[in-house]
Amino acid sequence: MVTYNELNEQNHHITELTNILSYLFKDRAMCDTGSCCNLFENYVSLVNEHIETIDTNMYSSLLASPDEKVNNVARNFMSGSVEVKKILKNFTKHWCPVKNKGDLKIKDHQAFLSATDELFNIILQRIQDETEHLYPLVRSLN
Repeated sequence: MVTYNELNEQNHHITELTNILSYLFKDRAMCDTGSCCNLFENYVSLVNEHIETIDTNMYSSLLASPDEKVNNVARNFMSGSVEVKKILKNFTKHWCPVKNKGDLKIKDHQAFLSATDELFNIILQRIQDETEHLYPLVRSLN
């Protein structure tokens, strides 16, 4: 079983990388660096790993509850996990071609910034929702 401290550490690391990447991506020249690409690959891995950890460790107690509202929270977070994974997959498919792993493919920097802002906002909102709603609910059932 994962601890809340571990989940909070994951959230902190993802938030920190979000802020760093957001700052770096504003400079078009930084987008093409191997270091920036490696950071972004690390970010995607961390987000996927975190979602997998949540999916594996959080929902069973919520789904076992006789309370329909608690069940709905679990189902909403589970569907949100699927959506976040889909968004990440589509983002990397569009901006990070497989044949050039480690490279971002940016023809339109403004479109890239807009896409990354949207992606980062979705991830940060998810983290906030977990912290404010999911974790307290799971704690209350234990």
